[in-house]
Amino acid sequence: MIFQRITSTVRPGATLPGTKYTVKGLGKRRGESALVYRIGSRTPGARPSEKGITKSEFEQAYSQLVTAGRFTRKWFEANLGRSAVEAPCNFKVMGGVFVMLGIASYKRGEFTSTNGTNP
Repeated sequence: MIFQRITSTVRPGATLPGTKYTVKGLGKRRGESALVYRIGSRTPGARPSEKGITKSEFEQAYSQLVTAGRFTRKWFEANLGRSAVEAPCNFKVMGGVFVMLGIASYKRGEFTSTNGTNP
């Protein structure tokens, strides 16, 4: 549901709000469709790292945002532990995508729902 909206709105090359990360596009993570993004290297000339957030991770986070009205790092670590361990930056990226869609805003370490939460 929300993943379809993400893939039709968030385009390759877009910079994710609150980060210096850029969207690469669609890919696969752990055998599932995912939004893949790039993180620049601190080493000059080195290739950027690539990370990804799966469809199911976005769906879970979106459900949390809509039902609880907020999406916090604490919730992210407790409920999306594998993603949190692999790439702690996924929290900021997920929330940044929700900001891009106009369904969340960021303040003091959490993303809160806005009026645009309808899928």
